[in-house]
Amino acid sequence: MALISLRNIKKHYGGENGTPKVDVLQGINLDINTGEFVALVGSSGSGKSTLMHLLGCLDQPSSGEYYFNHRNVATLDLDQLAALRREAFGFVFQAYHLIPTESAIENVEIPAIYAGIPEAQRQAKARQLLQRLGLADRLHNRPAQLSGGQQQRVSIARALINGGSVILADEPTGALDSRSGSKVMELLRELADQGHTVILITHDYSVASQARRVIEVRDGKIVGDSGDLHTASTTSSDNTATNDEPSSTRTQQQSAHLADEIRDACRAAWRVMWLNRFRTGLTLLGIIIGVASVIIMLAVGEGAKREVLQQLNAMGPNMMYVGPAVPDSGGPRGVISEADIDAISQMPEVLRIMPILRDPALLRYGGVSRNYEVLATNESLPQINRWPVAQGRFYTDEDNRTIAPVVVLGHRVYTRLFPNGADPLGKQILLNESLYEVIGVMAEKGAESGYNNHDERVYIPRKTGMVRLFPKLRDESYINLEIRHSGLMDQAEQKLEALLLDRHGRDDFWLTNSASRLEAEMATSNSMTIMLGMIAAISLLVGGIGVMNVMLMTVRERTREIGIRVATGARQRDILRQFITESAMVSLLGGLIGAGLSGLIIIILHWVDVAVAPSITALLGAVSCALITGLIFGFMPARQAARLNPVIALAGE
Repeated sequence: MALISLRNIKKHYGGENGTPKVDVLQGINLDINTGEFVALVGSSGSGKSTLMHLLGCLDQPSSGEYYFNHRNVATLDLDQLAALRREAFGFVFQAYHLIPTESAIENVEIPAIYAGIPEAQRQAKARQLLQRLGLADRLHNRPAQLSGGQQQRVSIARALINGGSVILADEPTGALDSRSGSKVMELLRELADQGHTVILITHDYSVASQARRVIEVRDGKIVGDSGDLHTASTTSSDNTATNDEPSSTRTQQQSAHLADEIRDACRAAWRVMWLNRFRTGLTLLGIIIGVASVIIMLAVGEGAKREVLQQLNAMGPNMMYVGPAVPDSGGPRGVISEADIDAISQMPEVLRIMPILRDPALLRYGGVSRNYEVLATNESLPQINRWPVAQGRFYTDEDNRTIAPVVVLGHRVYTRLFPNGADPLGKQILLNESLYEVIGVMAEKGAESGYNNHDERVYIPRKTGMVRLFPKLRDESYINLEIRHSGLMDQAEQKLEALLLDRHGRDDFWLTNSASRLEAEMATSNSMTIMLGMIAAISLLVGGIGVMNVMLMTVRERTREIGIRVATGARQRDILRQFITESAMVSLLGGLIGAGLSGLIIIILHWVDVAVAPSITALLGAVSCALITGLIFGFMPARQAARLNPVIALAGE
């Protein structure tokens, strides 16, 4: 059998969904042997280009059978067809069809990349072919820097890089001057002499006459065949045999070099991004804002959470609170008596106990006259609240027992009474109508919550408050308890509740602990963090949609490049990988820039005393989300590119 055998090949377009049916090929029967130099000649619209697309496996017939090297092409799947194109066929087009962003040597290498040829080997072969075709000094020139004849020679080198046992040349001289056209025809004759099967498609009968066999096509039919087969040679049969089984041992030996393909996809993606810098920058902006927002929002949320936790822990990590209440069943408000306090202090789970009486009082000193909250408590406050004294001392148990008129100032009270930083110790201040001696100033602590600022208080011994300052409120005390460790919290709470119920005979008290308080605060903080993260994630989503829009535009702009890659042997997954790689690179670059920008903003926020807690996990997560966003939103445009009809793609602009 012949190398190429067509049996009753027909091709039509339309005829479906009410569209008119157009017959292009009408029963083509044709055999082409190995080593022939054949010209398919006919006027425009005769069907010769459609026939070439069918021969090169870029298109499929509507009916009939096509055998290549004894194998029915209709039985090949898409990957096998791609392997056949890159290993057996080499295309030379009238419009050259070189990828404009690639250099001459890179254009030549493309089929070899898809064939899995190692980088060093394919570069050496591409260089050798270009040197052989007189382009040794144009290896790194892009198509725009080459003349028409030079571009055509590059396309011939590309057709030969994988062996090119069959050269399909579609109007190779149509866009060239006569001198360049003669050189191209000379090259094609040389290739035929070397054993390549050369199929020339042309409308110029003078060009066709230079072939050794001329087949005339008219109205989709073969109307003439010179049948000059005396030059058919078997010298290239071995060459064909090594290229005609796309899924055979040769393909297995040249199994996909995935790393090479990904590296080439990344290089091509970077070049496209660089050549379209302005558009790439606008696309990156959405991803940068999204990633930076996610990282900053999470850092601010985590900072707020840690600040709340720190403030709660500053009051003691194992705190329990007890106070009087009106029972649900009705009756008078309960009282936490001194006897109750003594009984509670005897519980083995209790480390420290701090009864508290508090109420506002008018404080006057110098020109300042202002109401401040006064806490009357015992000497345990600095230990329970993990809160040191900055100046002087805290009152003692002796001060409490003797009802001493002494006071310790909160930090902000001190700065308001002594704005120039004067020594307050020993000074006398008025609380309501009584004099108290300042014996200490507490360290700055801040607010436990939005309305409860420890630094805006003054502190006096509990019995001093009960007798001197708040005699009418002596039964209004509540208690802070420090439990020995967090593992005893539930046990202590149950025992304390049972103790008070036994002593009071009714549920006239409230009881809570720092764990439940902490959980409530943390739940609120977590909700805020989640809300902030969701807002930031929306901006990242918008950036992803921007990536998808740009990639869809890129696919439309590069349809011809897609057709070139398919014609040179790219599989659908190769095209898919190419465009997904570009989308992922844009998103990853945007993610990295966004991470860097967020780091700068976090430093500024920290510098202006905003609570932030940056996290490597959040940073890596945000960048990873950007990459995943690029992969997800880049998939649809990439799939659209992979599914393009190669014939339509080659004709695209």
